[in-house]
Amino acid sequence: MPIDAAKALAAEPRTGEISWGTKDVLLYHLGIGAGTPAADPGELRYTLESRLRVLPSFATVAGGGEPGVIGGLSMPGVEVELSRVLHGGQSLTLHRPLPAEGRATATHRVAAVYDKGKAAVLVLRTDVADADGPLWTNDAQIYVRGEGGWGGDRGPCVRREAPAGEPDRTVERTVRDDQALLYRLSGDFNPLHADPEFARKAGFERPILHGLCTYGITLKAVVDTLLGGDVTRVRAYTTRFAGVVYPGETLRIRMWEGQGDSQVHVTVGAVDRDDAPVLTDTVVDLS
Repeated sequence: MPIDAAKALAAEPRTGEISWGTKDVLLYHLGIGAGTPAADPGELRYTLESRLRVLPSFATVAGGGEPGVIGGLSMPGVEVELSRVLHGGQSLTLHRPLPAEGRATATHRVAAVYDKGKAAVLVLRTDVADADGPLWTNDAQIYVRGEGGWGGDRGPCVRREAPAGEPDRTVERTVRDDQALLYRLSGDFNPLHADPEFARKAGFERPILHGLCTYGITLKAVVDTLLGGDVTRVRAYTTRFAGVVYPGETLRIRMWEGQGDSQVHVTVGAVDRDDAPVLTDTVVDLS
């Protein structure tokens, strides 16, 4: 069996130093579509260093190393082909606002391995802390097609009840044709997002947008639409990747505000494909 769950869970955590600077933050923000219109004051807080505020989802690329989906495949007990791997979901917990420049220690481990029958799901957890204490925790759910069926734990159900009623706000965001090429400069060089031949091998008609790019686009829409650009109010952000996005498509982002303004429930669909689901089970927790 290519995935040895016991070995993966028992492996020692991997620890390494990471660092980032203002240029990395600016590049990430451009990679998720910030800067349109270029002179808009609301966009300048993402694109001008003198006004810079760090969108919390930057934590998924900070340090510029391998993203969780790829890094998880090099852990002990895991030996699978990249073309059979999809990013199933992402959870981010912020322990405090992210600085525009920093140096920290990142600790990676396989927190769970689930048997879904026709697939396996790995949960790769990354805890990041600097000299002042914990900064954030990332959980990447890695879906590996064809690797289940060994009789292991199926894991918890992550499906959430769909929000009731009409959304409080709905916005649309168009993805640039070159968005994946720009986003990958923040560290995710998986050829699935750039190489047509590799994409076809993986079962797609053409390269797809990074799930974490859609993740960032969506959080930015929530922050800009409901929080007046206040990135410090975001405490946690969870989603399930329900479908792909092709560069050039338009996203329809629906938002429901929870009671007490402590949560926002979100769904994202692809307008060009009859609102095909892209992100589901999506919640932003607020302070």
